[in-house]
Amino acid sequence: MSRDKASTMDADLHMIFGRPVPELYEAAAVPGASPALARALELRSFLALTEEQVARVRDRVHADMDLDRDMGELSAEKLRFDAQWLEAALDARDGYRAALGELLRTMPPPAQQARPVRTTQLRATATLPPSAAPAPQRAGAARVRRP
Repeated sequence: MSRDKASTMDADLHMIFGRPVPELYEAAAVPGASPALARALELRSFLALTEEQVARVRDRVHADMDLDRDMGELSAEKLRFDAQWLEAALDARDGYRAALGELLRTMPPPAQQARPVRTTQLRATATLPPSAAPAPQRAGAARVRRP
């Protein structure tokens, strides 16, 4: 994926996980790595790729609109296509940023992620003495109304 390309959320990842992004990719590659880290880096890679697409379209439009460019080379159709491409890339970027931001907000702190989950089923072994158990009220007898 896009490990070498920067993304706009790299600082957030560094702050949350306490390591630079290249080190996070190394940490995610070891067995037993945090699933949250793997998911965050996957979203980050998609984000970096999408941000690169946004930059390419922006640069292409800027080049087409350059002051030194011949006005006869301008094409409304090409600019419409670039506008559609840019809109799609921006929508994807916004979606990846939102998904990654939500993941970072809702995941447990990194210190808690490394702990194995222990599931122990407890059994009650204490018994009550016979005098402590409540006695049934005339089992099966109907209540009599008193005036």
